[in-house]
Amino acid sequence: MIALSPNALELLKTRYLRNTDETEAPDELFKRVAKHLSSMEGKHQNIWYDRFYRVMHDLKFLPNSPTLMNAGLPNGQLSACFVLPIEDNLNSIFDSLKNAALIHHSGGGTGYNFSKLRPKDDTLISTGGTSAGPVAFMKLYDTATEHVKQVGKRRGANMGILNVDHPDIEAFITSKSDGRILQNFNISVGITDNFMKASATDSDWPLINPRTKKLQRTIKAKALWDLIVTEAQKTGDPGLIFFDAINKTNPLPQQGLLQSTNPCGEVPLLDYESCNLGSINLKKMINSKGDKTVLDWSKLEK
Repeated sequence: MIALSPNALELLKTRYLRNTDETEAPDELFKRVAKHLSSMEGKHQNIWYDRFYRVMHDLKFLPNSPTLMNAGLPNGQLSACFVLPIEDNLNSIFDSLKNAALIHHSGGGTGYNFSKLRPKDDTLISTGGTSAGPVAFMKLYDTATEHVKQVGKRRGANMGILNVDHPDIEAFITSKSDGRILQNFNISVGITDNFMKASATDSDWPLINPRTKKLQRTIKAKALWDLIVTEAQKTGDPGLIFFDAINKTNPLPQQGLLQSTNPCGEVPLLDYESCNLGSINLKKMINSKGDKTVLDWSKLEK
């Protein structure tokens, strides 16, 4: 097996190697994962076991963390990330919070779009009180994430999204400004083509109450854009998710609109969908020919 650096060995020991009677060796980890993944292949299992084991052993490819952690375990959960719905009622909010905790505990991450929640100080008809708003509930999710470790080894990860026409969008954009709250969240503003056009022309931008579907107030689109840029430069958040672009290229539009992603934004997903990520080591995909270094396309394709 290719030699691993001290840092790599420490990371494997901390996160991925099983601790039973004695600590699993890295090669035993790869064999465990390869055996589990190939177990679905019937009479071709041995072929796929060898293929899975070899690409991991040679450090050409590694599957996502839940696969490395959970393959071969009872009820092992192999998916990296999930998107959960957040509807404008307490049942939905706390059902998704429970599901998020279970996902984090199994090694997965979660993404949410909080835009269906009524804005802060909006009316609660059932009680006569007022709403806490999306950012307050995000803080609740963040606190739960802090205390529910993934497979007992690390905190979970979240993506929180709020649409650019939500009345609480400014509070959302600045929610991580002090560097103390929502530290288990990446946050992104849900952007539309119409907003980008309005920002370019410094037009008015309507903020719509998701409960009533009515105009709550109007702001300048460019001022909102400038706030996004300022906060992104200051803290790295928020990012942007371009709804029109991802839905234009959605291969399954009949299944619904894409409005959220996994925690790091690689994969737009519908509610309750999950993604299975993996990493190709591109350094292993290059060859030297004389004084030139070229990408080995056939190896990468394989």
